[in-house]
Amino acid sequence: MHYDAIQKPQDPAKFVAELQRTHCEALDRFEAALANDTTGGVAIVKKNGEGWIKVSPRPKQEEPENLVAVKGEIERRWGTIDLLDILKYAEFDTDFIAEFTTVATHENLSRKVLRRRLLLVLFGLGTNMGIKRVAVTGKHGESEATLRRVRHLFVNRANMRAALVKLVNATFAARDEMWWGTGTACASDSRKFGAWSSNFMTEWHQRYRGPGVMISWHVERKSVCIYSQLKSCSASEVASMIEGVLRH
Repeated sequence: MHYDAIQKPQDPAKFVAELQRTHCEALDRFEAALANDTTGGVAIVKKNGEGWIKVSPRPKQEEPENLVAVKGEIERRWGTIDLLDILKYAEFDTDFIAEFTTVATHENLSRKVLRRRLLLVLFGLGTNMGIKRVAVTGKHGESEATLRRVRHLFVNRANMRAALVKLVNATFAARDEMWWGTGTACASDSRKFGAWSSNFMTEWHQRYRGPGVMISWHVERKSVCIYSQLKSCSASEVASMIEGVLRH
C-alpha cells in the first residue's frame, strides 16, 4: 500500500535501474548544456585537483504583478512604518530603557542621549545588523565606539530580561482578549534536525549546513507544546508562525 502511494516498485533491482536511468539522462542533458554553453551560469571548475560544479547566482527576477498590487494596497491603507520607529514608540509607551542601568560606578550621559544610543544598540542586536552597520547607516550622529561603549556598560542579561518583562506585560495589557484569548505567554521557533537524504522533506539548509528538516513549535506556559509543524528547510518561518497562531 505504501509503495503504491509513492508510486515506487517493490523490486529493488527495478528501483535502482530506474534511478540510474534518470541520473544518466540528467547527466547527458547537463553535458550537452555545457557543450552548448546554455547552462545559465553553471560551469566545471578545478578545485583541489578535482572537478567541481560551480553555480553562479541567478539574476533578480521581476516582481509578480499580484505581489506589487498587494504591497501597494497595504501601503495605501496603513502606510510605511520603519522598524526602528516601532521600537522607539514601544519605548516611549513603556519606558523599558529605564531598566538598563550601568555597571560602571557613575555615568554622565543625559537621558536623551542614552535613550538614542540604547535604541540603536538594541536595534542592531535584535535585527542582526550589528552595531558596526547601524553606526554607519542613517544620520543619527553616533559613532561605532560610542555605541559599543553603551553596549558594554548597559546591555546585559539581567537588564535585558527586566526590559522584556516590562514590554511583554504592556503588550498583554493592551491586547484584546476577544481576539487573542487569555493566554499568558506564547513563543514560536524552528529548529533544524538532521535527516536521511531519502526523506522526502530533507533539504540542504544554507545557514545551518547539512541536510535535514525543520520542526516549528508553538510553546505556551514555559514548556507546553501547543502546536508543532514539520517543515522543509526552505519553508518560510513567518508562514509557519502565522499558521501556528491560527491553529493555536
